[in-house]
This record gives sequence, structure tokens and C-alpha cells, in this order.
Amino acid sequence: MADLTPLLAYRWSPRAFDPSAELTPDEAASLLEAARWAPSTENRQPWRFAIGHRHDETWKRILINLPGSDQGWARHAATLVVGAHTGGDAERAAYDLGQAIAHLTLQATALGLHVRQLTHFDQTGLATELDLPGGIRPLVVAAVGRLGDPFTLPADLRARETGLRHRRPVADLLLA
Repeated sequence: MADLTPLLAYRWSPRAFDPSAELTPDEAASLLEAARWAPSTENRQPWRFAIGHRHDETWKRILINLPGSDQGWARHAATLVVGAHTGGDAERAAYDLGQAIAHLTLQATALGLHVRQLTHFDQTGLATELDLPGGIRPLVVAAVGRLGDPFTLPADLRARETGLRHRRPVADLLLA
């Protein structure tokens, strides 16, 4: 395997979060600052974020718009971050938002935090719950926190949580 920076090698998307761990204001600010510095088309930064900390109103509004199967583990995340794009060229805006979330994720890893990203949720319900202005479309929810005990998860998720991580070989990713 080629050399890989430890930030990328260590990055992992768990479902088991520590239900008692909180993010400090400085940690939350650091995550948003990392996202702010992500590259974007013509430096438009077409992303916006809503951040909810465990049990505050924003966190509750985000959580109820996740599928029930994800609410079971996401309720232990210290913070739920909604990533939305501001429209325009939707494909470019979605790509740019992805860059911002990737930067947020790597910053979280540098801070000893973990992020699991979700793209299946009630987008319309979430936009309504958060009273988002027209043209602001939520595309991702990132659950952020510290690692918890995987043995608190249901058996099917526990097996996935504790199993080996797999990636396709680089050769499978090449088009030519």
C-alpha cells in the first residue's frame, strides 16, 4: 500500500459514539473553520451549516428527520451538523459542499473526533424544521463525537462496526 497520511488512514466513520462526550466550543469552531477553508468553484463557498449540540433544539430537529434506523445510534453523537448548499449550479455546489464536509471530517480526525456522514434523511422535513430560506438545500448530516462502545449497538451494526475495513484496490478505481 502506498504511504498515506495518518489523518486519512485513521479516519473512520463509526456508529458507536460516546453518549456522555461533548464537543467544546473551540472544537466546534475548528470544524467549521476547516470547512470554511475548503476549495470551491470560483471561491463561491456555496455551503451553509446548521449545528446542533446534543439535546439542544437544533440537534433535536435534525435527529427527528433521520431514518429511525439511524436515530438509534446518531442520538449518541455529541453534535449533528447539517451541510446545505445554496443552489446555483447544483452539481458544482454539491461537489463543493462535499469538499467542505471532507475538510470538516479531516479536522475532526486531527482533533481525535469521528464523523459519520448521512445522506438519506427527510430533506424537505429538515429544511422545514430548520426554517431554511428558499434555495438552501440540505444534502448531508454529519454526526460528530468521540468513539463509544460498539457493544452497545444492535448485533447487525455491531458486526459492521467491529469488522475489518475494506476498500477496493486502486486498480479497480482506474477508468483506463
